[in-house]
Amino acid sequence: MSFHRDGRRPYRRDDGARRNERIRVPQVRVVDDEGNQLGVLPTNKALDIAREKGLDLVEVAGKADPPVCKIMDYGKFMYQQQKRKQEAKKKQTVIQIKEVKFRPKTDEHDYQTKLKHIRRFLSDGDKCKVTIFFRGREIVHKDRGLAVLERVQEETQDIAKVEQSPRSEGRTMNMMLSPIKK
Repeated sequence: MSFHRDGRRPYRRDDGARRNERIRVPQVRVVDDEGNQLGVLPTNKALDIAREKGLDLVEVAGKADPPVCKIMDYGKFMYQQQKRKQEAKKKQTVIQIKEVKFRPKTDEHDYQTKLKHIRRFLSDGDKCKVTIFFRGREIVHKDRGLAVLERVQEETQDIAKVEQSPRSEGRTMNMMLSPIKK
């Protein structure tokens, strides 16, 4: 049994299913290592059968009446579960949101460079947030910022769709682009 660091009350570490002596019900429904039903048996008899085979008695359905236990190699079972989780994690794709910031007075060369970055992000499968940042009195010319966003939208329409249309928030104006699935 484990204790808290400061020595107070004990706590139970839950490392998965109950197994062997941790199963404290009088009777369990037993499934052997080959998948055959052995029926409802007293827990100590089921534990003896598992030990004879050199395996563990693992509770697989604790809410059932009586609980269902399976005779298996618990270490191997946990290893396989861990492998399945890793495989599932490999297959999932994480979509990131990349942000590219413009100013209303962004020069043509800088604009083209940032546009290349946007196209690269979208072709990699990431979403792209295009932001126009207004400083000082530039806020009066929101139409210039909107023109930049519309130009970006036109020049990326072959690979992106607008997920969130241009909208203004304080000193910024932004829109969200997401890649078109092929």
